[in-house]
Order: sequence, then C-alpha cells, then structure tokens
Amino acid sequence: MSVQDALDLICRGADEVIKLEELEKKLKTGKKLRIKAGFDPTAPDLHIGHTVLINKMRQFQDLGHDVIFLIGDFTGMIGDPTGKNVTRKPLTREQVLENAETYQEQIYKVLDKDKTIIEFNSNWFGKMTAADMIQLTSQYTVARMLERDDFDKRYKSGQPIAIHEFMYPLVQGYDSVALEADVELGGTDQKFNLLMGRHLQNQAGQDPQIVITMPLLEGLDGIQKMSKSLGNYIGIDEAPQEMFGKIMSISDDLMWRYFDLLSFKSNEHLAQLKAEVEAGKNPRDAKFELALEIIERFHSKEAAEQALAGFKAQFQKGALPDDIDEITLTTEGGEMGLAHILKNSGLCSSTSDAMRMTKQGAVKLNGEKLTDPKQSFPAGTEGVFQVGKRKFAKITLS
Repeated sequence: MSVQDALDLICRGADEVIKLEELEKKLKTGKKLRIKAGFDPTAPDLHIGHTVLINKMRQFQDLGHDVIFLIGDFTGMIGDPTGKNVTRKPLTREQVLENAETYQEQIYKVLDKDKTIIEFNSNWFGKMTAADMIQLTSQYTVARMLERDDFDKRYKSGQPIAIHEFMYPLVQGYDSVALEADVELGGTDQKFNLLMGRHLQNQAGQDPQIVITMPLLEGLDGIQKMSKSLGNYIGIDEAPQEMFGKIMSISDDLMWRYFDLLSFKSNEHLAQLKAEVEAGKNPRDAKFELALEIIERFHSKEAAEQALAGFKAQFQKGALPDDIDEITLTTEGGEMGLAHILKNSGLCSSTSDAMRMTKQGAVKLNGEKLTDPKQSFPAGTEGVFQVGKRKFAKITLS
C-alpha cells in the first residue's frame, strides 16, 4: 500500500489528525510505528461505539505497525474527570483488575491477539517516587490546566476540583513518554489529554506523537452518542438476531457513518457501494452488508447468515418472531389508552415516546397500523402489538 493509500485509510472517519504532515513524514520512513490507545477499565461491557478506536488500531495492525492497548489500571484509580461536573469516584484496585480482565476478553474480537501489546501503566507509575510525581507536576501550570473546558466550567460555577484530578491529564500524557508512542488515538473528548502527551514528550526530548481523535459514534437514534443508559446502543455480546435488527433500524444516512467508523471494507469498496445506492440500488442491501460484517466479527459467519435469513423471514415475508413476550395488563375503569399500553408493556420508554411513535406510523396491532395515540382498548382486548420493526408483545388487557 502506498503512503497516500495508508493515509487515506488512517484518516477515514477521523475527526482530527495533529499533525497530518508529521504523520506522512513518519510513514515515509517505512519504520514500524508505535500506536497507543489508552483505556481506563471503568466500563468493560462494550458496545460497538467503544470499538471505534479499537477498529482504528486494527487498521494500523493491518498496515504493519505495533499496536499498544494500554489499560490504565493506575489512572483508573484516579478517575478521568473529562466531561464531568463533579469529582469522579476512583475505582478500587480490585475493581480495576476485574474490569481489565474483561477488556482483554473482548478486544480480541477486533484486534489480532498475536500482534497486540498489552500494557498496564502501573508498570511505571508504581515505581515512581513522590519526588518523581512532583517533578511531573512541575511541567504544566494551573492556568493552562484551567483552560480545559470542563475544569473551566467547574471553576467558574464554584464546583470543587480536587488536586488529584489535575494529575489525570499529566499521568495520561506521561504514558506516551514511557511508551515512546509515535501515534496516540482517542475520542474527541480526550483531545486535551492527548495533546498533553505531545507536550510532555517534547519536554522529554522525544519526537512528539501524532494525535488522532475519533468521533463519538451516534446511537441508533442518529442524534445522541451511543450509550447503554440512553438505550440506543448495540452491545457486542448481544444475540446475532438482535444485532441484525438494530443495525437495520438505523437511517440510511447514519449507515454511511457506521461504514466509515465500523467497517473494514476498503475505501474503494465503500465508494463503489455509495455509487450503486445513488444509482438506484436499495440502501437496504448495503445495510445488509454492514450487518453481516459486524455480526461475523463478534459472532461468526454462520451466525450472521442465520440472522440475515431470520430478518428476511420476519420482516420481508411477514413472519413473527418465535419469542414474543406475553404480557397481561390490568386496566383502570375497564379500558386503557394506546400510549399507556405501549409504555406499561415496555414497548416504548414513556407515554410521550409512545405518542411520537404512533404519530410516525410505527405502531401496529395484529399487523394493522394504529394512528391515534389516544385510542382506548377495552378489557378483554388481546393481540400482538408492534413498535417499529423489532419490538413485539402479545398483550392481554384484563
């Protein structure tokens, strides 16, 4: 692969590369680069949004570079203050190690285990003396630290900032010095910490690392970042059929975003796929390709093909899933409104969500579309209620 092709692949989906010309210069040397990405073991149950960085690491592996998956067992006991308006509770040593073990089990679904270097930053911070730490803190000023957006907001609003929180960016930055990183990957919210690595490497007489920030992947709603708390996520351990249905539910526009950040298809293949859709090919078929690739990665090719067949049977041929929940709801006054049925059954998260979905034409009863969210149903009503393409429940009103 030419240097330009490598640059195109590395930059695909990236939010920012600092500095692109330095990266090009490093690639032209032909040497193996040391690629670092740090993960605090605070949320080991990964969804595909977490894999955006890991996917980029795999691309670097495929280009022949050394990838370092850094588990921040030391920094995890500090607590990353990024984006927080209150002091974050540090993890115990036991929690950190338990979560770190789970991380290692999950990342090899994307990374090549034989080509992945696992590091723990306690390996060097555990050996530092108090004098070493004081020396590290002397390399940055409080004024510069308060330029960071979240610290600035908390300071101006009178929210307390603990001294140890100032340590976090310094410690993360020093990881790059200890590992002599050529490139560091991180989310857009980590930019301050990643640039700290460049600063400290320069102070240590090292060639400053290239910083590549990756966007936070939007969830299934296409608006807010993917998050389990928001319910708009795809878990990497979810059942293949569930994953397939969720991927098929995303918008056609969001599909291309997912291709850029989650697919290992070549740039040329994605360009051809877009051209085919623009020429009239059903975008559903492109989404099939995305779903098959992702499910094969986290499960198997056979599981992906079975999920595709199940999806086609269920939604293209009108079949219903075999595992529909059977729910009995107790009415008040002998009847219940549609919005409350959908909320109380768990098909919608709230009555406002139920009203919105109904008005969008996404609600059906026994295959017939319902359009009035205020419609009431008497006790004794029984049928299969459906919201969107994936949510079903056999509901009886008593």
